[in-house]
Amino acid sequence: MLSVRGLSAGYGGLMAIRSVSLEVKEGEWLALLGPVGAGKSTLLGVLAGLVAARQGEIQFDGEDIRPLPPHRRLRRGIALVPEGRRLFAGMTVRENLMAGTHALADVAMRRRNLDRVCDLFPVLAERGRQVAGTLSGGEQQMCAIGRALMASPRILIIDEVTLGLAPLVVESLFAALAELHRQGMTLLTVEQNVPLVLVHADRGCVLSGGAIVLEGPARVLRDDPDLPRHFIG
Repeated sequence: MLSVRGLSAGYGGLMAIRSVSLEVKEGEWLALLGPVGAGKSTLLGVLAGLVAARQGEIQFDGEDIRPLPPHRRLRRGIALVPEGRRLFAGMTVRENLMAGTHALADVAMRRRNLDRVCDLFPVLAERGRQVAGTLSGGEQQMCAIGRALMASPRILIIDEVTLGLAPLVVESLFAALAELHRQGMTLLTVEQNVPLVLVHADRGCVLSGGAIVLEGPARVLRDDPDLPRHFIG
């Protein structure tokens, strides 16, 4: 579904990722791992169109999407849940969710997507009129994921889904992602909880120093003796 070849990007004179190549197959869950500062968020930003690529190719369903701005990539089916959630804090939960439908003209589809999100995260239905900025951290993350799902994505890209959350909330969020995966959703997730994400994901890639240094099936990476070295040096 998603193919990246020789991708490089950065900020000013700093190169954050260098010649990165990876693939995400339809229906697959790919975990993007690596230490802080490895370039993971930059890579996700490039895929979503928020960070300009300096070189390389990005193909989605065989189409070159590098020239496309973020809103057109969203319409193609690429939805990003950014690190820090970035909700509209002064708007209600329902208003935040409906903001994710701006690319959808089909009113019936909007209703179906809202029902799907509320089935996945019942607390969002209960708190539909609550201002999003007053939600707990876990509830805000559910709202951010729900907002992305409202756009009917074909691939859901999530940056640090469990950052700063309590263990019980983490367990609940991973259960929701596992259910989405079971339903056929393609997932690309950045996650610091390496043992947990490798239990659920199909494959993993380790990014270090802006380059892919290790990749393979999740069950193999879990036991790879080289894995810790890429995090602690």
